[in-house]
Amino acid sequence: MPVQGPQRLLGVLNSTPPADPHLGLATNRTGPRCLEVSVPEGLFLSLGLLSLVENVLVVAAIARNRSLRAPTYLLICCLAASDLLASSGTAAQTAVTLLLGARALAARAALVRPLDAVMDALVCGSMLSSLCSLGAIAVDRYISIFYALRYPSIVTLPRVWRVIAAIWAASVLSSALSVAYYDHVAVPLCLVSFFAAVLALMAALYAHMFVRARQHARGTAGQGSGLKGTATLALLLGIFFLCWGPFFLHLLLAVLCPQHPVCGCVCKNSSLFLVLSMCSAVVDPLIYAFRSQELRKTLREVLACGRGGA
Repeated sequence: MPVQGPQRLLGVLNSTPPADPHLGLATNRTGPRCLEVSVPEGLFLSLGLLSLVENVLVVAAIARNRSLRAPTYLLICCLAASDLLASSGTAAQTAVTLLLGARALAARAALVRPLDAVMDALVCGSMLSSLCSLGAIAVDRYISIFYALRYPSIVTLPRVWRVIAAIWAASVLSSALSVAYYDHVAVPLCLVSFFAAVLALMAALYAHMFVRARQHARGTAGQGSGLKGTATLALLLGIFFLCWGPFFLHLLLAVLCPQHPVCGCVCKNSSLFLVLSMCSAVVDPLIYAFRSQELRKTLREVLACGRGGA
């Protein structure tokens, strides 16, 4: 798992076969029985490949259509690129794990250890950049609503490119530090604090936009569109929390109370929480990109060119 060091691949070196997927009760060290979900490696691979295809299509569509080079679409492209890297890293890591478990590859610790560290850094960095991109998109939408007339002068292309560069620079540095110091308590605490800050930012911005949308719906005849806008905002924030919240909660509990029975039961399902965070990379293109009519039109052109070239 990202930010916890070389464990997934190195675990194959001890000749222990992968666990069969099951849903059952497990007993932790202190005795109580708790629900534990074992996630098959194939699910990681399937989600990674699905997200990879979706986000490649988003990046290709934005790169093809010059009218999609607006600040908002550039931020969406940054999010898609982040999810693409996360998907690639997860799919590659899972594929190597499956091949090592099936003895299709020689399990050499000297080779597996640096490979796992590189993949962990890739996944961790892309997850951090995804969170930053989601926060930047929320800020962009907030400015477009509350400062509509000044939006073109505030959100300019040079400023957006600087924001994107800062996101990737911070993500690369943070991922390198997270993998290098994965056994330090400060790493998961910093990650949880960062998630909490992004969640608080998005909640505050979307709550303000929610109130404005409700006021607009009551003050105009178009209540249907206003309610649709509030539902969209609630959906964005809800999906963000459901996908990322359990993963970072388990990191926090693993640091604060690793020996407590309840915390132990929660931490036993770390693979499930990682799957939920991967679902964010699958859902993001659906709610941020594919809802755009212009992007869908360009996407059809991309797919048509692909079929024509074949």
